[in-house]
Amino acid sequence: MAAGAIALNAERVQASQQLMTEVDARTATQVSYANFQQWLDEFRRYAASQGISEATLSEAFDGLRYRERVIELDSYQPEFVRPIWEYLDTAVSSTRINNGREKLAEHLDTALEMEQRFGVPAEIIVAIWGIESNYGSNFGDFSTLESLATLAYDGRRRDFARGELLAALRIIDKGDIDAEQMKGSWAGAMGHTQFIPSSFEAYAVDGDGDGRRDIWGSIPDVMASTANYLDQAGWQTGQPWGAEVRLPEGFDYAQTERRSSAEWRRQGVQALAGELPDFDSAALVIPAGADGPAFLVGANFRAILRYNNATSYALAVAKLGDAIAGREGIQRGWPREQAPLTRDDVQELQRGLNRAGYAVGGADGVMGPNTRQGVRNFQRDLDLIPDGFATQELLEQLRQRFD
Repeated sequence: MAAGAIALNAERVQASQQLMTEVDARTATQVSYANFQQWLDEFRRYAASQGISEATLSEAFDGLRYRERVIELDSYQPEFVRPIWEYLDTAVSSTRINNGREKLAEHLDTALEMEQRFGVPAEIIVAIWGIESNYGSNFGDFSTLESLATLAYDGRRRDFARGELLAALRIIDKGDIDAEQMKGSWAGAMGHTQFIPSSFEAYAVDGDGDGRRDIWGSIPDVMASTANYLDQAGWQTGQPWGAEVRLPEGFDYAQTERRSSAEWRRQGVQALAGELPDFDSAALVIPAGADGPAFLVGANFRAILRYNNATSYALAVAKLGDAIAGREGIQRGWPREQAPLTRDDVQELQRGLNRAGYAVGGADGVMGPNTRQGVRNFQRDLDLIPDGFATQELLEQLRQRFD
């Protein structure tokens, strides 16, 4: 799969809220196994004790292989932290927009049926489909069972993978899909819109009425399941996801709280087109700092984040949906002249902020909320705009503190 798809699937696994509760984690982590087959035999016995039928276990595990490539991808860390504009260039490309319009036209009756049933706009359902698997052309050809078994035996999050493997067996046992047809990404995300097994159990829906939930071969099931996921995540029917906004001179970029649209309006926040959406609780998203575009986002943006907890992902889905529906794209330009930080740069930044007393936590190379808050505090102390956007220039100023 492409690097973007690898990153998305890694984020999907890392963002999942489903904790492994079925497997005895203490036993699973303390016992050493001579090899993969020994571990698999032990897990097979455990799965049988949890009610998985012998027919399903034979179908799932007879001949199942350890996949070294899965572990390679699980360990993959890109050198560069990809700028959001580069991600959006691909995620919301003209080709993907045109293909999305074609897919919506092709499946319009189904998409509108699911919009009516779940309250999620047809273009958002199609946009999730486009971002997750490029409309089904790239949802992965890894055996979900082989991927999850490999990760449960040898991956970074073994307990999580064990829980997902047991969920996958329950799906097969229920008759939704055959083991051989259960395909997806290296990380265990499945089908057109990349559900992990526990999400499938919680949110997948039979959209075509055949008694099965088939997110691999049935577009009605795909669309119903995706819409149901967003509905259960808190989608507010009739509300937009948000709007691009203009911020006033002297705006306090350090604000991270949610406020009503009326409160943001009193601070001088204005929509670039029309009026601000009427949100009871909205946040400002400024993904590239004060020199890039800004967005006021409400509950529906947060629902998309429940699908994948990355701002770049949620913005891609929102703007691809807008484009498929014929609405305008992002108006303000991105600071493309900024050189991206490498993962090593981010780790150096985190270590430097900790050393300077800004307490951002471990140096993991990920620009999470604690790191962004530390950057804001450092920027404020330098009399810079505290927008939380880390640049090479800011890193150099931090280095100079310790020269």
